[in-house]
Amino acid sequence: MGNDMVSKGRVTIREVAERAGVSTATASRALSGNHPVPPATRARVLRAARDLDYVANAHARALVGGGRKMAAVVVRQVTSPFYAQVAEGVEAEAADRGWLCVVGATGGDAQREMEFVRLMREEGARLVILVGGVVEDEAYRERVAHYAHALDSSGARLVLCGRPAPGPEIPALVVEFDNEAGARAVTAHLLSAGHRRIVFLGGLPGNTALDARVAGYRAALADHGLPPEAAHVVDCGLGRAAGHRAMTELLKKTDEFTAVFAGDDMVAAGALRAIADAGRRVPDDISVVGYNDIPLAEDFNPPLTTVRTPAEELGRAAVRIALRDPEHAAGAHHLLGTHIVVRESVGAPPPGRVL
Repeated sequence: MGNDMVSKGRVTIREVAERAGVSTATASRALSGNHPVPPATRARVLRAARDLDYVANAHARALVGGGRKMAAVVVRQVTSPFYAQVAEGVEAEAADRGWLCVVGATGGDAQREMEFVRLMREEGARLVILVGGVVEDEAYRERVAHYAHALDSSGARLVLCGRPAPGPEIPALVVEFDNEAGARAVTAHLLSAGHRRIVFLGGLPGNTALDARVAGYRAALADHGLPPEAAHVVDCGLGRAAGHRAMTELLKKTDEFTAVFAGDDMVAAGALRAIADAGRRVPDDISVVGYNDIPLAEDFNPPLTTVRTPAEELGRAAVRIALRDPEHAAGAHHLLGTHIVVRESVGAPPPGRVL
């Protein structure tokens, strides 16, 4: 993990100066970046600050900056409608309280995420909100434990939004929605329409959000008496391009399915285009459902039946709950509900293709 972000107490500028072998004034000038300091000296001071996990006095900086509080929201990408809606919720709730909101995108890079969390801690952010499903491996659990304890030690709070906490002892608030229940319900909707050969398009093994959706899909099939081998999961990941590519390949290989459950609405958008390109019709030939109910879903052709996730409310709740009861927020878990939005992309299976 590199340098531990957790300190046993607040390190002073004097300790950094002693470690770097310079005066306190020189260390201060090197860290501020506003005064000329020889590059070698600046590098020595910065290294000492990193080694000691030095964080500048956030209270003094807040006085200079007008005393505004700050929340940081960290997402995989800002172009995703789901992430954008969560960030919008964080920003709206923060603004209602007179706070500033900073948004950072990591591209799914763990190192960038760590650097952004570190920067926000150094800048005195009181809330750092990590958004979206992740691959929950040992490296993730270790990383989040570091974030949570480091932020907690400086009086800040880590919020995991739509992703799980590594363990109950971690001082982090979890706010998420019930991915599995939503997937179970929308799969049941397809089954109720008469479909039995349903493909899940958009798996990403290890990703907490998608694994839960696949689990809900499998559970619904079992609820309707179908054997485990009735499940067909295509691990193509998320995004329109992934959905289009995977759907195009699937249509070339087989027509042994009558419905598609897309891992999210953008996968559904790609699948709809691929189905149309292949000369098939939705829902006459193939039914399609999605997940998230992004704003454009009702404008798809045809309008998409999907699972509405409370994306903006997820962001709002992350701020509201964390600030309402900071002492009890650590370790708390809040689960928001989902529901199906029925539009025009689901119909009965074509005659003779039910079994």
